[in-house]
Amino acid sequence: MSITSSIIDKLPYTNPFLFVDRINMIGPDAIEGCYTFKKNEFFYDGHFKEQPVTPGVILTECCAQVGLVCLGIYLLNLEKVDTGSLEVALSSSEMQFLLPVFPMETVTVKSKKLFFRFNKLKCEVKMYNQQSQLICKGVLSGMIKDRKI
Repeated sequence: MSITSSIIDKLPYTNPFLFVDRINMIGPDAIEGCYTFKKNEFFYDGHFKEQPVTPGVILTECCAQVGLVCLGIYLLNLEKVDTGSLEVALSSSEMQFLLPVFPMETVTVKSKKLFFRFNKLKCEVKMYNQQSQLICKGVLSGMIKDRKI
């Protein structure tokens, strides 16, 4: 099993709320991953009637899952912390939305670590479409801890 697939397996999410298909690149300071929004995602019903559009909160969640949680798992693994029972909390988000995302679009999330201390991770995230156009960007912070503690 590759390190990237083991990170995805350790995510505390399952369908229909898992927004990471693969990790393209990961290191101690950055990560890049992708997700394809399926046409039958639960949030497209009613958002909007004639033209389904991915809600901004879902785009933020996708950025957080790739750019914060996956990177956080990787960083904890580097510190030899058991990541088998994680609890994740988004503590702050500041996002700008520039382009819509429609069903069947694949997005790429790129995240750069700003800091990681005391299990708190802060990252600059950017999401791009298949034409390499910037969809959204922002700064996300979160806490990762062991549920057993």
